[in-house]
Amino acid sequence: MNNVIDEPVWTEAQISEIENRLLQGIFGCRTTEAVEAAVTYATFLSTIGITPENYPVFLRMLEIENHWVIDALIGDRDPFLLLSGVQPNEFIVGRILAMMTRWHKGGIYHKNLSVILGVLQSVYSSPKDGYRIYPLSIQDVNALGKHLDKEKGQDDPLNRAILEVLEKLSELEDAGNRDMEEVAIHAAAIRNAFFDDRKQMEEVIPPVLLVTVGDRQETPPRKRVSVAEEGRIRTSSSGKKKEEAPDAE
Repeated sequence: MNNVIDEPVWTEAQISEIENRLLQGIFGCRTTEAVEAAVTYATFLSTIGITPENYPVFLRMLEIENHWVIDALIGDRDPFLLLSGVQPNEFIVGRILAMMTRWHKGGIYHKNLSVILGVLQSVYSSPKDGYRIYPLSIQDVNALGKHLDKEKGQDDPLNRAILEVLEKLSELEDAGNRDMEEVAIHAAAIRNAFFDDRKQMEEVIPPVLLVTVGDRQETPPRKRVSVAEEGRIRTSSSGKKKEEAPDAE
């Protein structure tokens, strides 16, 4: 009697779950191979460009703490304008504020921060309209303000962008809404602490949020020859072999 081994039956949902786990492993960027795969995936997304259908994937890529991946995703674009092709909404603002909350002061790659600030500048250029899209809390304002670098001064592009958003939020003080007014007062207090040499940022932002991290620990990709360059090398090598071959009698 033949022993018949039943083949497993895979559903589409199970296959999708396997694919998702593998993709999350790539996004984790814990190995050289994962980083290289993530860079390739980011490059692919960059060539497609951001759309209302795929922007959640762009946001997920921005959460990856590896600057090689972020460089591939942004490409030659202005980071401040990366998400400008998509209408801001509560989901986008919530995700980028979660990034600012999770990352320690000084622990966020400057291009990530530029993308985030580009969105916040757009959303809160009209503070009341922005507040309707995403009503900020004091914690959100702290998550924004903690990334100020007082030593670099107001001429630093990232400081300038943060200060601009805080200034817009401070305009909510006369909005006639208690929550808005609290956010406005706190935003103004952070700005004042930044500009006042007699004050420390710890006076307005909880000190635990201002703890800085050391050097960013990232797994680098291997240095690889590009496909185009590899083709030139192969062609060049082939030509040399032909030149070295003796002439036929």
